[in-house]
Amino acid sequence: MNDNDVSQTESHAALLARIQKLEFQVEQLTETLDVQVKTSLRKQMFVPRFDIADAVDTHPFMSASTCSASDLLHPEYRRICARLNIEPRFHRKIWEWAFIIHKLEQAGMLTAGKRGLVFGVGRERLPAYFASRGVSVVATDAPEEIGEQVGWTKSFEHSSSRDQLRYPDIVSDEQFDRHVSYRICDMTAIDKTLTGFDFTWSSCCFEHLGSLEAGLQFVVDSVEQTLKDGGIACHTTEFNLSSNEGTLDHGPVVFYRKRDMLALVERLQDLGHEVQPFVVAPDSHYLDAYIDLPPYRQETHLKLLMATHVVTSAGIVVRKNGLLDKRK
Repeated sequence: MNDNDVSQTESHAALLARIQKLEFQVEQLTETLDVQVKTSLRKQMFVPRFDIADAVDTHPFMSASTCSASDLLHPEYRRICARLNIEPRFHRKIWEWAFIIHKLEQAGMLTAGKRGLVFGVGRERLPAYFASRGVSVVATDAPEEIGEQVGWTKSFEHSSSRDQLRYPDIVSDEQFDRHVSYRICDMTAIDKTLTGFDFTWSSCCFEHLGSLEAGLQFVVDSVEQTLKDGGIACHTTEFNLSSNEGTLDHGPVVFYRKRDMLALVERLQDLGHEVQPFVVAPDSHYLDAYIDLPPYRQETHLKLLMATHVVTSAGIVVRKNGLLDKRK
């Protein structure tokens, strides 16, 4: 290699280094601009205070399958938050808990003597609340090493014992111990002994099973394997509002499109199960148009940007063999 070749190689390397530096600077500038725009929008957007604004029931509560501001402004949402002893917020995670509680209550599942099964329980308050109503709950979560590996333990989204589900502000320890038990469960291979329950639920879990199909199969298995006839399954998940075509279909988290959810409804119906219609909520309130950007502030968190997709929460409700019963 002569001196000219060496000089060209060094120039090429220097040019690549400059390009990489510029790409990094552009990326940093983009992130800074996103934060500035987000901060500016937040200053200009009025978020109602729950202690001042009156609740309104102009829309039927939880009439759609996806998170919307109208549900969070409904008086029933405040009543459910009070039962869980949490402050009402414009947050999709609380919407999920309210969705599950409301749908199970509508189905007559929250009465003394009923038995429920939860998957991926994390640190939810729902088992404690159900125990306060005399319902027995088997709470399950992934093996501890999985919780640590994906960071759920640090973010308090994983539990490894029953004690982590105690909420004395909801139910006494005595009643909690009488009605709640805990065990480890792999959602992709549900233990055959977990059967005969009146209802089952999960809150934003089945999108973490590695693929779209793995999550859908879990929903089917939860209905067919764990419930008695007439039992109710109520599951929430990540829903892609940006596209009915492109999505994240493999990896630590996947986003379900409308076509995926409708295909799941049809799949369950073909097996004889009754499924509530899957309806995407109309964005009828100005808060429905707000998208929380990374780093998420969680203050108004109905929709968020994940990867390149706008995502919200969605729920599905299934009655085991409900269609078979109607055909008899």
